[in-house]
Amino acid sequence: MSIAYTSPWWLPGGNLQTIWPSVVTPEPRVSYRRERWQTPDGDFIDLDWLPWIEGAPLLVLFHGLEGSSQSHYARAMMHAAQTRGWNGCVPHFRGCSGELNLLPRAYHSGDSAEIDWVLRRVMDQHKPTQLYAAGVSLGGNALLKWAGEQGESAQSLVRAVASISAPLDLAAAGHALGRGFNKLYTRMFLGSLVKKSLEKLAQHPGLFDPDKVRAARDLYEFDNLVTAPLHGFRDTDDYWARASAKPWLSKIRVPALALNARNDPFLPAEALPDVSDVSASVTLEYPATGGHVGFAVGALPPGSLVWLPHRLFNFFERNP
Repeated sequence: MSIAYTSPWWLPGGNLQTIWPSVVTPEPRVSYRRERWQTPDGDFIDLDWLPWIEGAPLLVLFHGLEGSSQSHYARAMMHAAQTRGWNGCVPHFRGCSGELNLLPRAYHSGDSAEIDWVLRRVMDQHKPTQLYAAGVSLGGNALLKWAGEQGESAQSLVRAVASISAPLDLAAAGHALGRGFNKLYTRMFLGSLVKKSLEKLAQHPGLFDPDKVRAARDLYEFDNLVTAPLHGFRDTDDYWARASAKPWLSKIRVPALALNARNDPFLPAEALPDVSDVSASVTLEYPATGGHVGFAVGALPPGSLVWLPHRLFNFFERNP
């Protein structure tokens, strides 16, 4: 177990600007093959796959809140996987693939049961030689919670796991997003979440009060009205407490990287786990900058995400 306070511009062997002369690049284009899986409870999820390479390692990437395989970080990491000769897959949480899911439920930050089902089916169906998993933001929290719950048995499925900008303490993250400038992020997420919730209500009338959902001012109110009751939690406080990965970090027994920028508006630096909170299998890496799933490099905005995939694969390749 270790904790590192590095700059996003650090790389083993030199500076990014030296290794990649042009770091201000457009987002890479990635071609996927879509696969639909029926879930055990009668719903479905969609997974987007890179072209399969027999015998190559596989990276399964779980996206963040309202993300998808087309999110900037997903495209950057899948492009990096492809250039390294890896296989890659982005499973979509329910309702995030462009089509509303069927059941009166959606997805949430602590849905480790869904993570478990996806990883086990990937292993059973595709039998990769080496399986690695990463999660971004919400997906990273759910993945590390899964790894903690599984303990030693996680090693039978994955070689290593990594989280990027995960809100490991959901209460601290939720309250941070309800304050000051961060309310801009909240409004952005609520715009999408409220729209989907009203579509879900049309599909399953009576789930919740549509007027109250439209009036939700922050994620605390939204989770109280929608996320918590749809997924078996008493209220927002119960959901945030039980779904947070932080209490599970000490139980992780598979190599794990938790990468969080100290200036991430989604999780205050003082809420980040310390070495006393995690097992010896967990590497805590807290760059000074990087924001929320940013870690861009380059002299001009918007920069490039080449550092993030490099760091991720560097960690995985050290855990073959």
